[in-house]
This record gives sequence, structure tokens and C-alpha cells, in this order.
Amino acid sequence: MRSRFPSDRQLNARMGLTLFLLGLVYVVFIAALVALLRSWVLAVVLAGGFLAVQYWFADRIALFALRGRPVTREEQPQLYGVIDRLCAQADMPVPRVAIADMDLPNAFATGRNPTHTVVCVTTGLQRRLEPEELEGVLAHELSHVAHRDVAVITIASFLGVLAGLVARFAFYSQLFRDRRDQNTAVALAAVMAVSALVYALSFLLIRALSRYRELAADRAGALLTGRPSALASALTKISGDMARIPTGDLRTARAFNAFFFTPALRADGGLSRLLSTHPPLDRRLAQLERISAELAGRRAGS
Repeated sequence: MRSRFPSDRQLNARMGLTLFLLGLVYVVFIAALVALLRSWVLAVVLAGGFLAVQYWFADRIALFALRGRPVTREEQPQLYGVIDRLCAQADMPVPRVAIADMDLPNAFATGRNPTHTVVCVTTGLQRRLEPEELEGVLAHELSHVAHRDVAVITIASFLGVLAGLVARFAFYSQLFRDRRDQNTAVALAAVMAVSALVYALSFLLIRALSRYRELAADRAGALLTGRPSALASALTKISGDMARIPTGDLRTARAFNAFFFTPALRADGGLSRLLSTHPPLDRRLAQLERISAELAGRRAGS
């Protein structure tokens, strides 16, 4: 099903190039595993098993880890009202809705496709945002759902995770192997080196892909609501309030940064920006300002 969320050709081109490079890295990795382990079956079983777990259970894992619970329309009528209206505008199915009882002001969407998805909002976010700001955040999250971003990131990342596990397996095998078997030692060292390189490359490419998809979701959400200023206000407010959340709580949630509307710990610059799952705040706000100007120009011309 195609939704009415608008897309961005330049961002789509960048994401396509990033996915192509990831695919190239993964093809080389699987070929190296087959050559070194001499088994197609082992490589396919390892890759397929991790993909299946990540793809089918991403929503349950995220909800469990962040203490989210599904809620009914009777419990959250206002939240459902906003989501129903946005889904009708975007011509997409209404996802499951959940609440996480956390002071951390954030939201996330996860699931394998638009019909098996959950949108979760924290109580801290509900408490801080005005209705139009919350609508902007939810439009951003629903854009992730409509564009299948969770599935894209899951598929893009699973071989990177596999590479990390294979590197660890090869390392521990080296520790406990028979020292007289030199051929095995060379093979394990090669597997470890290839796996470490693939993990590093995929880590950087997935972070770049995640940043592009956040920008695309900002744009699609802002155009759907027609109020980019409300989304910019929500971003500014949440980012400012993050500074008042205890660092220990932020670090606990940091593992789920890729899911969040805004990162739990902000990247200050340099290498940390390169490794961040989200674009810097100033870049997101600048894009929303350009969208405001675009919409103002369209209204003036009509």
C-alpha cells in the first residue's frame, strides 16, 4: 500500500547509494565467509537466523526494553485522535499505540511493516508538548512506518551484527584451539580480520543511512501536517529538556537511539556526529525552515 507521505528525491538518492554500498560490503563478506569456512550452509543459516529474529521481533524487543505497554482508545482518546487523523490524511493503516512511563521526552515507531507496527510515546513527551507539537512528532514517526524505515534499517544492520559475532567467535576459537594446527589459525585470523572490517564499514554506512532517513521523516511529517514550525518547536523543546534528564537515565536509553525521534545523548561535533544515528539539531531545524519558506511560497502563488 502506498501512502500519501511526500518523498524527497535527493534524500532518496543518498539512501539508495548508501544501501548499494552496504549491499556490496555484505556480498564480499558472505563470499569471504564461504571461502574461509568452506560451507554455504553455515553462512546461510547464520545470516538467515539473525535476519529472522530481528525482522519479526523488533517491535516486541523495543517495547520490552523501554517498558512500553499497548493502550486502548478509552485510555488515550486524544493520542488516538491525532494518530487516526494523520493516518487518514496519509492513507495508511492505524498502527498499535503504546505508552512508555518514562520522563525521557521521546517517541519511536517500530515493526516490520505498516500493518505490524507500534508507535510508542513516552509520558515525558506528552507532558511537555503542545497538541500541534505532538502532532508533528507523530507525523514524523508515522512517516517512518509508511516508508518501512524500521525494516530497511533492520535488513541493513543484521549482517553488521553477524560480522561482530563472527569476529568474537573466531577470537575465542583462537584462544582454545590446538596450537599445532597452523592452517586453522590462519583461517580464523582471516575470518576475524574480514569480520572486523565489515563490522566497521557497515557501522558507518548504517549511521549515515539512519541520519538520511531522519531528515526524510522530518520533511514528510512537516509536509503532511503543513506546520513545519510545530515540528521545529518540538525538536527545540525536547533537545533543551534532554539536558535536564539525569545522565544515567539517558545512557540507559542510548542503545535505542536509532528508534527515537531525537537521540538520548546529543552528538557535539567531529567524530561523534559521524557516528550519530540522527543529524545534528541545527541541520534538522534548517531543513524545516526551508520547508516553511516553500509552503509560504506555494500559498502566496495560489
